[in-house]
Amino acid sequence: MNLLDVVIIGGGPIGIACGLEAKKNGLSYLILEKGCIVNSLYNYPAKMQFFSSSEKLEIDNIPFISNEAKPKKEEALEYYRRIVSSNNLDINLFEKVTNVTKDTTYYIVKTSKATYTANSVIIATGFYDIPNKLNILGEDLPKVSHYYNNPHFFSKQKLAVVGASNSSIDAALECWRKGADVTLIIRGSEVGKRVKYWVRPDIINRIEEGSIKVIYNANITEIKEREIVIKTANETIVLENDYVLALTGYRPNFNFLTKIGITLSNDAKKIPTHNTDTMETNLNNVFLAGVICGGMETHKWFIENSRIHAKKIISTILKKK
Repeated sequence: MNLLDVVIIGGGPIGIACGLEAKKNGLSYLILEKGCIVNSLYNYPAKMQFFSSSEKLEIDNIPFISNEAKPKKEEALEYYRRIVSSNNLDINLFEKVTNVTKDTTYYIVKTSKATYTANSVIIATGFYDIPNKLNILGEDLPKVSHYYNNPHFFSKQKLAVVGASNSSIDAALECWRKGADVTLIIRGSEVGKRVKYWVRPDIINRIEEGSIKVIYNANITEIKEREIVIKTANETIVLENDYVLALTGYRPNFNFLTKIGITLSNDAKKIPTHNTDTMETNLNNVFLAGVICGGMETHKWFIENSRIHAKKIISTILKKK
């Protein structure tokens, strides 16, 4: 087998940025992506609009031209796909990495299709694949989803949306505008502070006028075929219900990290061990890039502030080489 300088696990924007940086510096590399190009972005809601402006989503100083100041999902898919194709990046799609082990001097990367060897490994797998579960009775019913795509499906339905973040609020507004009877179930006492600044007034106005119902300081305790049970500090509420969107966030694949030997902080944050100057983990020549660096604090790292990881990592690899 050919020994690569670096294998990059994850073909999202940051994994692509790492591939570009490796190629520019003459390193042999391969990007491995378990789905399509920027698979997580592809699975975002159909009309999602980014919080960031287009220039903050750019990688390697390649201009991102969008119709609006804040681009939408389809524009981002086009942008990153064109970067991959125009730069002829070495990327294998629909090939899932199942394990990474260390030989005496190099790493063995096993996938669903093949085995590769490399001196270094970059993990840029994001966090969108594993939802934070409610862990309640009925969560496995077909009416429950932890992902949201298109509001059309929920028209004329009694829909409960769980959560107070951007994804929950976007879904609640879009589904209400398509004719859904929407009830927001929010664990705290208000709509999330990090909701997009142009969206937050919209949802608050819809709540105040009674168009969208909300139950604060509440948790769903059981999901049934035709209703849901909600517990607040003062009462138990039973609501008629057709569908539940439990948009309670997502988490990195911690099992994969610990399986290959990367340690996590011994607290609720579960931050993977890494040097913030080099992005190297407790495993020699294994690096982290992108949102995965934040562990459970998935709101701390975005494309715009983790693009620099690619340069840090490749610079470190070159110095070692």
